[in-house]
Amino acid sequence: MTAPGLQSEIIITGFGGQGIILAGNILGRAATLFDQKNATLIQSYGPEARGGACAVQVIISEEEIEYPYVENPTVLVCMSQEGFTGNIGKLKEGGLLFLDPGLVKPDRSLIPDLVRVSAIPATALAEEMGVRMMANIIMLSFVAAVSGLVSRQALQKAVASSVPQGTQEKNLSGLERGFAYAEEEGA
Repeated sequence: MTAPGLQSEIIITGFGGQGIILAGNILGRAATLFDQKNATLIQSYGPEARGGACAVQVIISEEEIEYPYVENPTVLVCMSQEGFTGNIGKLKEGGLLFLDPGLVKPDRSLIPDLVRVSAIPATALAEEMGVRMMANIIMLSFVAAVSGLVSRQALQKAVASSVPQGTQEKNLSGLERGFAYAEEEGA
């Protein structure tokens, strides 16, 4: 859980087509519009949008944010091996690492001391639900459940107002699946 009042710096990584940028937007929207916090968002992706590496940096704080770039995240979310390899060295000691074990095989020797590792098979769960593209929403709700970055209600409202028309119900069921997985695993 994150401590109230502290600034949380988050990097979400993956590859184009997974909805990584959308996940960052939803997280920032949940924080700012529905939890009344401050947030910044910086996105990056390779020249080949679908399939290339991409990442989003989100800072959430109850105080004013003076610098929008994340250099040493307190939370790292990895939905690709490349994202893990390229960012694990930046994660602060004592931080939170989230990964999809179907996509990321972490080298434990690279993980900083005292890092809490939480895994959810987000892609496999999304496939079970019939929509692989929902893995980002499942991962995001799992991250929120474990970290406390944003409230469940704020995330629900942000998802409903951010996903394409006609997909809200399915995405909200994916969101509930991520929260349920966290509860099942005692995360």
